[in-house]
Amino acid sequence: MLRIFQWKTGSQSARMLAGLAGGLCMLLAGNALAFGLDDVAERAQALAASGYEEPVSNLPAELRKMAFADYQRLRFNPEHAYWKDAETPFHLQFYHQGMHFDTPVRINEITATDVREIRYDPAMFQFDGVEIDPAALEGLGFAGFKVLYPLNKKDKQDEVMTLLGASYFRIIGKGQWYGLSARGLAIDTALPVGEEFPRFREFWVERPQADRRNLVIYALLDSPRATGAYRMVLTPGKDSTLDVQAKVYLREPVGKLGIAPLTSMFLFGANQPSDSLNFRPQLHDSEGLAIHAGNGEWLWRPLNNPKRLAVSAFSVENPRGFGLMQRTRDFNRYEDLDDRYELRPSGWVETRGDWGKGHVELVEIPTPDETNDNIVAFWSPEKQPEPGQSLDLEYRLHFSMDEPSLHDPKLAWVQQTRVSAGDVKQANLIRQPDGSTALIVDFVGPVLEQLAEDAPVTTRVSIDDNAELVENNLRYNTVTKGWRLTLRLKVRDPARPVEMRAALVDGEKTLSETWTYQIPPHE
Repeated sequence: MLRIFQWKTGSQSARMLAGLAGGLCMLLAGNALAFGLDDVAERAQALAASGYEEPVSNLPAELRKMAFADYQRLRFNPEHAYWKDAETPFHLQFYHQGMHFDTPVRINEITATDVREIRYDPAMFQFDGVEIDPAALEGLGFAGFKVLYPLNKKDKQDEVMTLLGASYFRIIGKGQWYGLSARGLAIDTALPVGEEFPRFREFWVERPQADRRNLVIYALLDSPRATGAYRMVLTPGKDSTLDVQAKVYLREPVGKLGIAPLTSMFLFGANQPSDSLNFRPQLHDSEGLAIHAGNGEWLWRPLNNPKRLAVSAFSVENPRGFGLMQRTRDFNRYEDLDDRYELRPSGWVETRGDWGKGHVELVEIPTPDETNDNIVAFWSPEKQPEPGQSLDLEYRLHFSMDEPSLHDPKLAWVQQTRVSAGDVKQANLIRQPDGSTALIVDFVGPVLEQLAEDAPVTTRVSIDDNAELVENNLRYNTVTKGWRLTLRLKVRDPARPVEMRAALVDGEKTLSETWTYQIPPHE
């Protein structure tokens, strides 16, 4: 759910901040079981009422200037895993500071009797030949942490969640590889003023009992113009989930507020082949944005790697969900033995309660290689909380390779989108290019498999005024037991994008999600 509440400002909040800074830990230490989201929210509220203080780095120069390859050598020693000898299926391991991870993050443990800080100790780490003055490591602090759980085998601890950098975190389920990331909050993404990256400055992790199969994490978020309190419940499994409750406070208005942001990578794919010769047909962590609107409509937008920044907004009231999806699961569509893109999960945001009016925003950033996350998606409310108000929201994050389970079984979905030079078959059977662009869209799903080949399935297509539609052809696909749509169009101005939509219908009945696509500018 998403709600806005009023809270008091002024000297009362200043006194609250001072009191909390000195007394919260002592209070909670005597009553750990009472620790909850409201305790973190009090700190976030008090921080929002005070001026922002830039985090102070305590990182020695030799760690800040190190190369990425050297940073990877600073490995946590599994023998020092937190809770390793406790009666719980979860273990914690920690990230060392280094490079741009140069600010300590406070991490606390909540037990049945108290709340205590988990203190940094260089003995927890293996430095693998990296020479560092031991005195420089004293009291350094952690950069973040990871959660381990017997995800794939009962006798083996596997990473299931990692939290490192700003408010970023990644989660995987059984048999999955890390791909897209989630974040606590996004501010001013893709605006000329530059993006602001809130950071989780402190965590509290509940030690679970032996029979618990989920882990509760609290987080305090801070940035120049916003603070936040988060309660996150991690449930590992075939499809791991994270239930999120959050209270967000603004210090001052922002240009754009991004709720439940997802970040991913799209370099090239079936709808946008590689510009250079590459043995990998597709290379992406996600291939499309899916949206389940409040009115029940489902949208599917294939991703692009544009030549210049592209921002698309999809107006939705009370969204039921949205996500960056990796629908293609065949290895031969990627052919990458090292990075296994077919095993990277989709990230789906299932909203809880009414979120009101707003839009799902998709940001696509040009990237020359796969090392850059260039795709961002989030919900942006039409009405932001004023400074002095809290924005309350709840949602569940799904990390899944079973995309049909997240979709409406009564509607078909897009299996693939392919782009080609348009042509016309001549009398001699030779295909002659005619200067058009062809888009081939395959719709699949149980609702189509139940139909006869000659069922009266038609299309509902719309294209903006920057293109002329010269062909709209729909035919039964005997291989997939679905329908293939071919659209051929001529772009009027290549310097402008072309927007289009299409869906399958049977009379007045909608049979599929709505495919929405953008041909990006070519100049």
